[in-house]
Amino acid sequence: MIDKAAIEEHIKGILVALGDDPEREGLKDTPKRVAHMYEEIFEGMNYTNHEIAQMFDKTFEEGICEEGSSKVVVMKDIDLFSYCEHHMALMYDMKATVAYVPCGKVIGLSKIARVCDMVGRRLQLQERIGQDIADIISEITGSEDVAVTLEGYHSCVSARGIKKQNTKTFTAELRGRFKTDTSLQLYLK
Repeated sequence: MIDKAAIEEHIKGILVALGDDPEREGLKDTPKRVAHMYEEIFEGMNYTNHEIAQMFDKTFEEGICEEGSSKVVVMKDIDLFSYCEHHMALMYDMKATVAYVPCGKVIGLSKIARVCDMVGRRLQLQERIGQDIADIISEITGSEDVAVTLEGYHSCVSARGIKKQNTKTFTAELRGRFKTDTSLQLYLK
């Protein structure tokens, strides 16, 4: 679990290390506010992928798997954010597309967005976010045919280092038939 007291103490130390006074009016409550914010934005760190799958395992089994069926479920433009594990910098304006071929059951649509949100609430790499979402969706639906694409901005690129404000990063996690079936890949555009 997230240790808010330790975060408060460390934030005070960071403020001192930056040359500021954590007791001045504008900063007095900053360590407490940051600890509360971290508890919220890093909530996903409290759970494994399996626990997240159990948390959002709401599926429906109504004649979904038919022999030779070419059904596909695609949810696009799912907003999420995360924090880069290398710089603890914000990954923002991220959009996820999650697709899968049903095999016996479908997941409630809001649960797909909730999975994305919870996975993002960790110190992450964009590549791992896609892998984790795919793992969880596969576990919940039982489908091996899963794809997750992510596109977003990284403040570790836009605000520091190379300082390229309009540079987006795109990643794709393709599994099962999404790797080889170009007709399925069209749904990801």
